[in-house]
Amino acid sequence: MSDWEVFAVKYAERNERTRADSFIADDNHNVQHDMDYFLWVLRRDDELILVDTGYDEEEGQQRGRPISTDPREALKPFGISANDITKVIVTHLHYDHAGGLALFPNAQLYLQEKEMAFASGACMCDQNLKAPFTADHICEAVKRVYSGRVEFVDGDAEITDGITVHCIGGHSRGLQAVRVKTKSGYLCLASDAAHYYENVFAKKPFPIVVDIDNMMAGFDRLHELASRPQLIIPGHDPLVRQRFESVLSPDIFQLHNGPLTEFKI
Repeated sequence: MSDWEVFAVKYAERNERTRADSFIADDNHNVQHDMDYFLWVLRRDDELILVDTGYDEEEGQQRGRPISTDPREALKPFGISANDITKVIVTHLHYDHAGGLALFPNAQLYLQEKEMAFASGACMCDQNLKAPFTADHICEAVKRVYSGRVEFVDGDAEITDGITVHCIGGHSRGLQAVRVKTKSGYLCLASDAAHYYENVFAKKPFPIVVDIDNMMAGFDRLHELASRPQLIIPGHDPLVRQRFESVLSPDIFQLHNGPLTEFKI
């Protein structure tokens, strides 16, 4: 089988953040630290898989975090519509990764069983733990379960030839990274197992964390999954836009050819 193409699609950004929002116990905690929001497209011949869905304008308004592009519009440069998406790998159920589930009505979801249990269980009685989740998004996932359109995963699993998912946890109980076979080797979409390059390469944990031990072990796991460190793709780092080539539109970046230069870690 041929290798997969992988694209990062930016749909939002936040500039009113500091390093204290990104790293625990950072010495420069008051320094501005921007965040990008991505979803990812996996493509091979006629096969198409979406990794995460982003969130919609309504969610952005409610959280004071507006989007720059509706996730459905962001996919139009590929020549695809939301109705064309039949498979979505959900890395976890936080609002910025699963907030657009309803936008893709024909999609089968691939989700860690631990994540569904966490997002719909007793832990959601805690204000801190439930903060990154939105009830309507979880209800949408439950509706997919009842309509037979969720395939639950327990740990590591193959989604299809060349694509596997791996439960890492840490940031959320059932967070999963996605490993993809590309022409450049095995690429690892870390999602929020590493929001930034600095999280994984400097082993600096992100402040929103359910299990810090799992998060720290996850940094090592990401290195095991990728063929080389430069193929670990963090979930929110603006540096992705500098290190990978822009194609189709200014907010789409092809990852499968590897970085423009072999940057130092």
